[in-house]
Amino acid sequence: MIETKAEKAGPRAQVAEGPDAATLKGWYRTMHMGRVLDDKAPNYLKQAIGWSYHAPCAGHDGIQLALGLTFRAGQDYLFPYYRDLLTCLAGGLTPLEIILNGISKAADPSSGGRHMSNHFGKPEIHIQNVSSCTGNHTQHAVGLARAVKTYGRDAVVFSSQGESSVSEGYVYEAINGASLEKLPVVFVFQDNGYGISVPKSDQTANEHVCDNFSGFPNLLILKCDGKDPLDSMRALGEAVAFAKSGKGAAIIQADCVRIGSHSNSDKHELYRSPEELAAARAQDPLPRFRRHCLEHGVTEAELAEIEKANLETYNAASDQAITSPDPDPAAIFEHLVPEPWVTPLFPAGTHNEDGPKETMLHAINQTLKEEFRANPDTYIWGQDVANKEKGGIFNITKGMQQEFGRTRVFNGPIAEDFITGTANGFSRLDDKIRVVVEGAEFADYFWPATEQLIEISHESWRSMGKQVPNITIRLASGGYIGGGLYHSQNIEGFLTTIPGIRVVVPAFADDAAGLLRTCIRSRGVSLFLEPKFLYNAAQSKAHIPADFAVPFGKARVRREGTDLTVLAYGTPVHFALEAAHKLEAEGRSVEVVDLRSLNPLDTETIFASVKKTHRAIVVHEDKVFGGFGGEVAAQVSEQCFPWLDAPVGRVGSTFTPVGFNRILERAVLPNTEKVLAGMRKVLEF
Repeated sequence: MIETKAEKAGPRAQVAEGPDAATLKGWYRTMHMGRVLDDKAPNYLKQAIGWSYHAPCAGHDGIQLALGLTFRAGQDYLFPYYRDLLTCLAGGLTPLEIILNGISKAADPSSGGRHMSNHFGKPEIHIQNVSSCTGNHTQHAVGLARAVKTYGRDAVVFSSQGESSVSEGYVYEAINGASLEKLPVVFVFQDNGYGISVPKSDQTANEHVCDNFSGFPNLLILKCDGKDPLDSMRALGEAVAFAKSGKGAAIIQADCVRIGSHSNSDKHELYRSPEELAAARAQDPLPRFRRHCLEHGVTEAELAEIEKANLETYNAASDQAITSPDPDPAAIFEHLVPEPWVTPLFPAGTHNEDGPKETMLHAINQTLKEEFRANPDTYIWGQDVANKEKGGIFNITKGMQQEFGRTRVFNGPIAEDFITGTANGFSRLDDKIRVVVEGAEFADYFWPATEQLIEISHESWRSMGKQVPNITIRLASGGYIGGGLYHSQNIEGFLTTIPGIRVVVPAFADDAAGLLRTCIRSRGVSLFLEPKFLYNAAQSKAHIPADFAVPFGKARVRREGTDLTVLAYGTPVHFALEAAHKLEAEGRSVEVVDLRSLNPLDTETIFASVKKTHRAIVVHEDKVFGGFGGEVAAQVSEQCFPWLDAPVGRVGSTFTPVGFNRILERAVLPNTEKVLAGMRKVLEF
């Protein structure tokens, strides 16, 4: 049916006085269509067509209709959660697009079938593709709201979730950050009393979850009947006005009712009594709103015509969706990692220039400043990165806030999740934005942020390349500083198991500058691990040509040899070079390959070297057991077995934490003598 002018007039039309009949008809059309889709969804699973995960929205109709109508497609930003079917329908998705998502077809605008059903999105109109990690999108919403405020956009960011996911720590971090920075974000808590089968009383002591935040300044807290579209519209109108005023963020507590099970894999009869289920059905918002329409100028015939047209629309959309193409299995590698920026000046990431040598610390600091000058849409934040004359605990960011200002260089709260999660959201505003975060003061403090790292690792793949976080995460890594636990561990053994991110580790100042430049200029997510022992080490000093850059996946042969290949990265590259020099006096010729880039890995250079020397040893600072060296050794053994004259050796740390006492540290970490012993063992086999 063709909408009347009044039906198109906008969601806030006449709310103060009460919507007129034409507006009510438009609202009912959307609410009823949402219920048709919600009720039909389980049938696809019964027919083995799809929609194997469906969380019904029935009982949340009022707040979802109001949220979708309040959201301005293409102008505001909406982070829905898995129950937000009606929200997304009202926000701009068509019934066909809802069904395409439900049955995981290639034309699904959210993910092309790559993501779980009932996770609706359409980034083209700013309905974000949100993952299954419940509530973690609050971090992204806050980051995006920070970008909206920074760039002065006329937009509000909406973040929707169930009340139980508010228990997650990253939700508190997000709301604390929104309160601190007075950001234009509206958090909507859809409270139906249950987190799957867990009652709200097991989640929080407050009857209303929003009251957990009652002490936060710059935060408007509103409560509404989430079953009633009019009361929900009232609350959203107040929240939006507050968010747009610059006074801060808003929370809406919408009281809903869960009429069905949590999802189609849940049997709520196991934990809800027949009386409770009957009471829930009696609160159904759809017939309640239908009665309201009849009482305010809409006729029974008009409602019946809407219902008939909706069923016809559904049937046509369903038929089209079922015959729509399935995803192509050959496309699974597409959008995993965006194409990187490639330097036209240094295609191999090497140079022969000579001149003044710089420390790795100075190289990183200067490269950051050069990239900030080159692109005014570059930002950096983290813990302790910018306070007066101090630029981080290692002074890596020294002088940056003074030159580029507090908007582009600033401290984040001591919350690694928040630092990384807001980078995800901030970078979504515009593809030209580049964010550098110091993910933690030391790499082994990064663990709280790993859930956000996992999230950003599959943003591009999950959204078919529509959401690409352009983020460089800097981490001071490794030991040899007497730091002990949480100050001396290596984490690349974990990082390299995650598809969708890049991991690089420089051993020299020029490579630090070159890899950092490539990380920042490239689209996608890069982990830049800085061996902190080498920050000021004499052996890591190097001359850095102007605009020097190192492509991803390009190893560098640091020393030519014929008898043994040493594959190393980070600080142990220098141990390998020292050991190779000692073996030279014994008549042994050792080739040292500095991997530099772990993911992607330069297997071409690795295999060529091993085929030449017929022996190989992998040297790294991390633990031998479970370390990245095991992957390198496996690939060498698999691809170079006919050329090998000895088993592939490995040298690294013991399978223990790194001790604080220097005696214990030396016992754990590799050094030149341990590397030398390992090299001799392979040579003598």
